[in-house]
Amino acid sequence: MLLEQRILAKNDKLAEENRAWLGERAILAVNLMSSPGSGKTTLLERTVTDLNGEPPVAVIEGDQEGHLDARRIRRMGCEVVQINTGSGCHLDAEMLRDGLAALGPRQQSVVVVENVGNLVCPALFDLGEGARVVVMSVTEGADKPTKYPHMFRAADLVLLNKMDLLPYLDFDVDHFTALTRRLNPEVTIQQVSATRGDGMPEFYAWLGARVSA
Repeated sequence: MLLEQRILAKNDKLAEENRAWLGERAILAVNLMSSPGSGKTTLLERTVTDLNGEPPVAVIEGDQEGHLDARRIRRMGCEVVQINTGSGCHLDAEMLRDGLAALGPRQQSVVVVENVGNLVCPALFDLGEGARVVVMSVTEGADKPTKYPHMFRAADLVLLNKMDLLPYLDFDVDHFTALTRRLNPEVTIQQVSATRGDGMPEFYAWLGARVSA
C-alpha cells in the first residue's frame, strides 16, 4: 500500500506540472478512455477530419503494442505520437509529459490522448488533462457503469457510440443513462455514431466550449 501511495503521489505531482504546461499554452488535453472495441479510434478519425484544423488537433496514441491506430490517425493528416506501454494497462503523467515533448503541440490547440483500452486503470491516473471522455458502445452491456463505477464517476463526458446498431441489439439506453447519472449526476451524456456521423456536431460543440473556456 505504501509503494502504491508513493507511485500515485509522484504521478499526481507530474500531472500538476503537465496541467501547468498545458495551461500556459492554452492547450486542451482530452483523455479519451474506453474498453477495446468501443470505436474510439474511428471516432477520433472522424473528429480530426470534420474539424479540419479548427481547432488544430494532435494525438498521443496509447497502446500496449503496435502502431496500427497511430498510422490510421496519421493518414488523416494529424500529428501523432505513439506510446507503447508493454504490459502496462494505462498511460500515466510521465508518459504524457514525454509524449507532449515529442509532439510539440501548437498553442491554442487540442491534444487528444487515446488511452489504453480498458475501463479500470486509466481512470485511476491523473495525466494533467483538462477533460475526461469515456466512449461506451451499445454493443457492450448497459450495466457497465455498475461494473466499472470509478471510470464513470471520473468522466466529464460519456459518448454512447454505435447508435446506428441500436435497432439490432438488446441495449437499454434509459437504464444505462440512469446508472451513469446515479454515479455522476453532473456528467454530460451524448449519443453518437462515429461511422455515420450522427450526434457528432453536438460533440464538437462540447469540445469547442471547452477550448473557449
